[in-house]
Amino acid sequence: MSLESMNGILESARKGKYAIGAFEFWSLDSAQAVVEAATALNLPVILQAGFIEAEFAGGVKNLYKIAKMVTDDFPIPVALHLDHAEDYSFILSALDAGFTSVMIDASALSFEENVKITAKVVEAARPFGASVEAELGKLAGNEGNINVSEEDAAQTDPDEAVEFVNSTGIDALAVAIGTGHGFYKFPPKINIARLKKIATKVNIPLVLHGGSGTPDDKIAEAAENGIAKVNICTEFVAAFGRKYIETQDHAEFKYSVPSLFSPSKEAGKTLAISKMKLFGRIQA
Repeated sequence: MSLESMNGILESARKGKYAIGAFEFWSLDSAQAVVEAATALNLPVILQAGFIEAEFAGGVKNLYKIAKMVTDDFPIPVALHLDHAEDYSFILSALDAGFTSVMIDASALSFEENVKITAKVVEAARPFGASVEAELGKLAGNEGNINVSEEDAAQTDPDEAVEFVNSTGIDALAVAIGTGHGFYKFPPKINIARLKKIATKVNIPLVLHGGSGTPDDKIAEAAENGIAKVNICTEFVAAFGRKYIETQDHAEFKYSVPSLFSPSKEAGKTLAISKMKLFGRIQA
C-alpha cells in the first residue's frame, strides 16, 4: 500500500475516540517491527523520525526509502511523518524526499513567531498533499535539539489553541498537558481537565507527545477526549536496546544476524502491539 498523509487516519481516530500510534524508526528492522505489529491488528500506523534518526540513517531520503519499501509489502494505511522539526529547510527536504506529513515545532518561540513559521510550513506542504502538525506549549525533556526544563515547561492554553489553529491552518495540534519526553523520573500529573477544554474548542485531531511511560489509564482517557495520535520513541528504542543486551547475556549465544537482531525486532513488535491495543482501546 502506498504511503498517505495523516489527515484521514487521525480524523477517523478523533471521531471514534481512539488514538493512532506514531513510532520512531531509524532502520529497516525498526520500521518492519512497527508495520508488522499494525498489520497483525489490522490498524493504520504512523512511522515517524526526527533529525537524530535522519542523521543516523544518512538522511531523510534513506528514511523514505525504508518506509516505502516496508509499506509496499503490507496492506494497511501508513503515514510517514517528520517529528519535531525546527528548521524550515529540513522540512522542505523531507517533503521533497516523500514524507507525507511534517511537524514544525516552533513552540520555543513567541506565540506570534510560532504562528508565522507554522503558517509558512502549511503553505509549503499543501502542494505535496502532506499534513502538518504543530505544537503549542512546551513539554519537559528533549524537544528536537532543545532541552526543556521542568521549570520552563508550559501547558497549552485552550483559547490560544483556537487562535493558533485558525491562524495557521494546521491539520493536527500537539498539546502540552503534563507529559514529558523520555522516561519519567516521577509519576506524571496528566491534566485531562485542560485537555477536555482544548478539545471542546478545537475540532482538529490532537496529539500527545511523551507517550513513553505515561500511565495506561491516562492514555485511554486522553484518547476519549480528543487525542488522536500518541508518540512513542523512548520505550520503543529501549525495547530494542534491552533485548540486544539480554540476548547476548547467555553462555551459549553465538553471533549471527538472526540470533542477535531477530529477538530485538520481536521485542519492538511486541511493545508496538501492546501500545496499539491500548491506543485503539482493543481488549487483549
